[in-house]
Amino acid sequence: MKNFPPELIGFLQAMGVTFYCSFVGVIFWKGNEIFGKNDRYVGPVTFLLLFISSAMVCALIVFYKPYLLFFKGKKKEAIETVVHTAIWLFIAFILFLITMYIR
Repeated sequence: MKNFPPELIGFLQAMGVTFYCSFVGVIFWKGNEIFGKNDRYVGPVTFLLLFISSAMVCALIVFYKPYLLFFKGKKKEAIETVVHTAIWLFIAFILFLITMYIR
């Protein structure tokens, strides 16, 4: 397996989280059109299950590679990867804010 620098891994992980959050955002945005109006108990339960599943998916995207690096003894690289992921996620957040402001 090829070793990529922490900056690139962080960027790829941040883009994975960004695309996943965009997908979930579309579900929230168009949920009534996709699933119809739902006034039953199942709606809040479905939301909570999606919320918890999303947290787990995002945690796996962000922390799985650093976890592997950490237990291979590459602690500095693992920390750098998490830091770079956080930086790239913040940049993605700022870009989303700018695009919202421009529109």
